[in-house]
Formats: sequence, C-alpha cells, structure tokens
Amino acid sequence: MNYNTKQSMLILEYIKANADRHLTADEISEGLKNLVGKATVYRNLERLCGSGTVRKYILTDGKSACYQYADCEPHTRHFHLKCLECGRLYHLECEHLTELDEHIRANHGFSVDPSRTVFYGTCAECMKAKEGKAQ
Repeated sequence: MNYNTKQSMLILEYIKANADRHLTADEISEGLKNLVGKATVYRNLERLCGSGTVRKYILTDGKSACYQYADCEPHTRHFHLKCLECGRLYHLECEHLTELDEHIRANHGFSVDPSRTVFYGTCAECMKAKEGKAQ
C-alpha cells in the first residue's frame, strides 16, 4: 500500500509546521479542513506513530491523545509540564531534570523516558489570573 499520498504529505507537513507544540487529531483535521478528512487524519497518525515519525502522548484518562513530530531537534530530550487549570502542555528542557534522570538511572537502576514524563501543576498565566481574582 502506498502511504506517500498527497493527503499523508499534507498531514506530515502540518505536524512539522507545528512541531513546537502538541496537536490533537481534531486540531490537525481542523487545520486541514477541506483538504483531508478526519478518518484519513486518524489513519495516517497511526501509521506515522508506528513508523516513529510522530510521537503520541496520552496525558489524561479519557482525553484526546496529542501528537508531535518526533524529529524536531530542539525537543529530542524534554520533559512536560501540564497545567491543571488551562490544560496547556509545556515542554521543559532543564539541566536539573536531566541530572535527576541520571541520578535515578545510576542510583535506582531505572531509566526514565522523559518524552512520557509529565509534571502536573499550574502555569504562570493561570497563577497570575488566580492572584488577580483574589485581590
């Protein structure tokens, strides 16, 4: 089966163009509306994840999965921060967390997969909004 169709290339190019963030299948479908059908987006996402071209993240039970281009150089080794207020997902590349990862490996015999590691809390914007409401 030929997967190098015009539609599959559009999907991959859309994901690459938004490599700085995670996208849901619905966001990809919406971004490519009138060009690619939703079923085609889902089918191609599964194929792209299977080939390792795209990473799939499932961050919360019952919520949509998020997808990101796997070869984006600045995000090859990063952790995630998930805001419990607004739901936004942030990338975190921090030397201290890399040190923590190395510590866990050396001292506890466990290898952490940073691409699947999520710290939950409240982002700066939501904290600022909460402080504004409290005043």
